[in-house]
Amino acid sequence: MTPALPRTDRGRLLLVLGLATAVTVFTATVPLLRGWFDLRVYYGSIDAWVHHGGRIYDYRVPGTTYGFTYPPFAAVAMLPMALLDLRTAIVAALLLNLAALAVILRLLAGPDGRRLGWYGWALTVCLLALFEPLRDTFSFGQVNLLLLALVLTDATLLATGRGRLAGVGIGLAAAIKLTPALFIGLLLVAGRRRAAATATAVALGATALAARVDPDASRFYWTEALWDTDRVGRLGYVSNQSVQGILARLGEPDRAVWATAVLLILGVWAVRTRRAAVAGDWTAAFALTGLAACLVSPITWVHHLVWLLPSFAVLLRTGHLRIAGALYAVLCTSVVWLWFDDASGVDGFLGSNTYTWITLGLLLWLPAGQLRPGLRTGSRSTSTTTAAPSPAAPAISPASVQRDPDSSGTAAATAGGVVVSGRCGAWAASEPTASTRPADPNPQSSSERASSYTAEPPPS
Repeated sequence: MTPALPRTDRGRLLLVLGLATAVTVFTATVPLLRGWFDLRVYYGSIDAWVHHGGRIYDYRVPGTTYGFTYPPFAAVAMLPMALLDLRTAIVAALLLNLAALAVILRLLAGPDGRRLGWYGWALTVCLLALFEPLRDTFSFGQVNLLLLALVLTDATLLATGRGRLAGVGIGLAAAIKLTPALFIGLLLVAGRRRAAATATAVALGATALAARVDPDASRFYWTEALWDTDRVGRLGYVSNQSVQGILARLGEPDRAVWATAVLLILGVWAVRTRRAAVAGDWTAAFALTGLAACLVSPITWVHHLVWLLPSFAVLLRTGHLRIAGALYAVLCTSVVWLWFDDASGVDGFLGSNTYTWITLGLLLWLPAGQLRPGLRTGSRSTSTTTAAPSPAAPAISPASVQRDPDSSGTAAATAGGVVVSGRCGAWAASEPTASTRPADPNPQSSSERASSYTAEPPPS
């Protein structure tokens, strides 16, 4: 039997303080901290470039073979680090990631965020602190949360009928790191040509700016570094939770096999994403795109799986709390590191790729297009006439539904945020009233080798 949660403010405060203490002790004592490794790559590359006349892609973290692997515009965007010492840069990175996480949670929560209150948000933050991809992102000093915040900003614009402004966030994210470029594909699949053109123009403009700042670095990246996966890390490393990682651990070097798998995944993604976008379910459309990007990227380290966060928002919104809880629990365990030394055999095939199976399963099954009745705008013939309210179907004001002039016949559901929720999260202070919600029809392995940089540091 599940113990009852405290109902008084004092009891809730004691629970939050106890949980926060436990989470702090866990993260400060287990051998899982990554020592700001990726941030040291960024900082060292920028410092060598600006202060020592070095080249961006020549720098290596002392004692390793790892250096800068992102497009040149990422280095241009990181130039402010040249004004800081390393410790200050670490603090700045921590604050930026915290701010990005706050933006992500606000966008994903939508209107339900206001109902969570301090208690619900405090429990959410404590639980997220145990989520391995998120924990590793902070500990590495990674940039993926910033990119996710940029992308979800465009999702919000599309979901709230402001599609004319969408595309800038995706374009900037794609110029900093190549993986988010798949979101331009999402815009094309969804028929949002204006937003796709904006994203493409922003990405190309940022790339051209970087080429003007350092032509040699840009030439080297686009002709050599981009095609050299050894610069990023070993494909068969257990942290690589992409389809390419599975094939590499199986000893399958044939690129044709990987390309075939990628095409199949992209086919499924295109069909499901198109349906979600047509239904106006932009949260699900962006969630599916994040899943597909993780699967088709040649290298998807565990910390890159913060792109799964929108999928959890969809699961919570559609009432699949147990499934969301089970997947969250697995993604807190670092179970894949049990096969750090040997991923052979059936157990290795299944266990070392656990996170990839989760990502693939979500791509195939994630509920999409399930918005609340009345908040979905359909085709151009959709009527804005308000039906008479009834206890089972409360009235929705026509003002709450906006049609995007650039929708190309697709829907734009609006509810003040990305998630148009049908069911509140687990810690909502109270259920929505009948005027806002129709009546319902009927948290890591402590193995030191998993975090050892000397064995094989998970690179940026």
